Amino acid sequence: MKTFEYEILSFPMDRKNSLIEMQAALDTKGQIGWEVVSISSSEFANIGHTVFLKRETSDGADFGDNR
Repeated sequence: MKTFEYEILSFPMDRKNSLIEMQAALDTKGQIGWEVVSISSSEFANIGHTVFLKRETSDGADFGDNR
């Protein structure tokens, strides 16, 4: 069975380069196996974005479950 670990990142949108910085951070995470599964954005008071990531762990045992 596959197992996963998760990480949550927050990106405030209070600077002009915020989206560029967000992309760079996600590119870095992607290079080490993290995958974006969801993004939550808030337009209210320019709070920013919350990004939810996951990656498969290497300690998951394979029990032949081919679903």
